[in-house]
Amino acid sequence: MTTETSRSTDIAHAIVDELMDRFGSEVLTQQPTLTDMPVLWVARERLVEVMQFVQQVDKPYALLYDLHGVDERLRMHRRGLPPADFTVFYQLMSLERNVELMIKVALHEDDLRIPTLCNVYLNANWYERETFDMFGIDFVGHPHLSRLLMPPTWNGHPLRKDYPARATEFDPYTLTMEGQDREQAALRFDPESWGMKRQSRDTDYMFLNLGPNHPSAHGAFRIALQLDGEEVVDCVPDIGYHHRGAEKMAERQSWHSYIPYTDRIDYTGGVMNNLPYVLAVEKLAGITVPERAETIRVMMAEMFRINSHLLFLGTFLQDLGAMSPVFYTFSDRQRAYHVIEAITGFRMHPAWFRIGGTAHDLPRGWEQLVRDFLDWMPPRLDEYERAMMDNSLVRERTRHIATHTTAEALTWGITGPNLRATGLKYDRRKARPYSGYERFDFDIPVGTNGDVFDRGMLRIEEMRQSLRIIEQCLKHMPDGDYKADHPLTTPPPREKMLQHIETLITHFLQVSWGPVLKPNESFQMIEATKGLNSYYLTSDGNTMSYRTRIRTPSFAHLQQIPAVINGGFVPDLIAHLGSIDFVMADVDR
Repeated sequence: MTTETSRSTDIAHAIVDELMDRFGSEVLTQQPTLTDMPVLWVARERLVEVMQFVQQVDKPYALLYDLHGVDERLRMHRRGLPPADFTVFYQLMSLERNVELMIKVALHEDDLRIPTLCNVYLNANWYERETFDMFGIDFVGHPHLSRLLMPPTWNGHPLRKDYPARATEFDPYTLTMEGQDREQAALRFDPESWGMKRQSRDTDYMFLNLGPNHPSAHGAFRIALQLDGEEVVDCVPDIGYHHRGAEKMAERQSWHSYIPYTDRIDYTGGVMNNLPYVLAVEKLAGITVPERAETIRVMMAEMFRINSHLLFLGTFLQDLGAMSPVFYTFSDRQRAYHVIEAITGFRMHPAWFRIGGTAHDLPRGWEQLVRDFLDWMPPRLDEYERAMMDNSLVRERTRHIATHTTAEALTWGITGPNLRATGLKYDRRKARPYSGYERFDFDIPVGTNGDVFDRGMLRIEEMRQSLRIIEQCLKHMPDGDYKADHPLTTPPPREKMLQHIETLITHFLQVSWGPVLKPNESFQMIEATKGLNSYYLTSDGNTMSYRTRIRTPSFAHLQQIPAVINGGFVPDLIAHLGSIDFVMADVDR
């Protein structure tokens, strides 16, 4: 362990001592994991008190990063853990300490009640609703505990272990006319249930559905608007129309075969989606990835960051009424895809990263392809900035619109460019480097006002920094192998396989069933295209994950919409939606 790693570990575990001094071991139980953060089980009765404490300590845990549940009833390896049928876990971040903390609460299936944290962390609202939706856990005191991803008419809780995972395990689906009417009625927005009034003393409010099918909604997304003329009095974001059950699928796929599913989370991020998943699996397997494989991963991840930001820039300006930019940015995306396709063999969903490395090595001639792209893009970015972001109409529509401060952003779980637009210089690649990012020289662009303009401008600067990183990959690509020489990821040499029956059997089992990973929990967070993205994996000593939790940035970003747009106008909402840079697959999973 390096001195820097040891120091980081000491800082991370300092909160454990603070909590033990305050609450004692009868309230807290520590769990060893491979998550690189302290994991503490807390008595349910003291949960709110513990959460308030960590918010008030020196260098507080101001960000509720994630909150969800686990059905523990079929888990075989729980030695040393408190008895639990279900677990609710809370992941907190202190950006000042640059560390995370996980709090867990054990629940019995006969008493699935737990206090809400909506009064402690505002963004707990949607996370608690999703956990209720998926597991049936009652968050006592929640202001509006209702289904979030599933339709209000849905029966059952999909992430419970006794809930079927495949369509073949259900009866054939039928929809009668009566059933269709019932589903349509359930979707009708009821203002009173959200505490809204239909009229004030001097005006009648109009209620308008923006979406779920609308160009400015950037996917199957609905916002129910309460309007006084053009002014947005209040609004309710409505998600779940794109839900595919990605976390449930992970329980039925081997560690290897789940990789293509990760591509479909943020479908504009490509291999960026593979990265946190394979890094988390590598922790469980104890695999050290060669430096060449790390550098290839960084190069391809940054290619997709540029690709995603170009898509954002074109559609963002289209939302503002500019028609030409989307054609220019999509032309440049084709140049990026030309490089991506030549290296990976695919374009949008390459599923190219592997546990232990990449699918194959870089092809002959890759250097010239990358060099051509690096020569092409900088002048294009200069032109985008001059012709688009310096445009007076763009500035008029975006300056001081939908602003939020750093503190407000953290309150709602905002990360990535939307957080850095407030002036906070936090980038996971610098703060807690992974996959060899510590070997690269690049800057962290930040904004000043946290408004729509800053969120747009920041991504142009981030593309410039991504080009710097790719340039360093091109100039300093290490020699060596593109994958780890490890039995859990790499098939044995063919000559040995043909000579030894034991080797042949090992090869057959690894390919057909997949590797068996020891029981443990691991976690990996990365700076993805839209913010912090992570995979939290639980292995129960099997060929597939017992529980896979995918935390995406877009989910948190949409929850914040009412806080920044209420009191604004409909055109401001459209501009803000474009500036968030979200995709609904990233929200709904």
